[in-house]
Amino acid sequence: MIDKVAWVLLEDGKLLGTRSHGKEAFYLPGGKREPGESDTDALLREIAEELTVELVPGTFHNVGTYEAPAHDRAGVTVRMTCYTADYKGTLRPSAEIAEIAWLTHADRDRVSAANRLVLDTLHTQGLLIP
Repeated sequence: MIDKVAWVLLEDGKLLGTRSHGKEAFYLPGGKREPGESDTDALLREIAEELTVELVPGTFHNVGTYEAPAHDRAGVTVRMTCYTADYKGTLRPSAEIAEIAWLTHADRDRVSAANRLVLDTLHTQGLLIP
């Protein structure tokens, strides 16, 4: 089981996705907790590392937890706890991120299985462009 936290950022009906160097699929920004880290502490650290912006403490809102098979890892499941949060700064990919993209529901074949669940939920709620 891979247990991670992810940031859900919607702008103009599109969802922010990131792609790491050497990977084909897009993922929601975020990552695994370090020992002793809370979800919000992990997201503050991961988002600063990946996208060079600062999430604003006190603005976090849990939007759900999603489980699905891990991308390209047979027999492994990902549990992803997702949050929205405001941010300060300019979104830029860091050294570990090759690309950022604004995804619509039509991009579901470009993301991992767990991320597809998030896209499907946001689409059903009318928050994501078809």
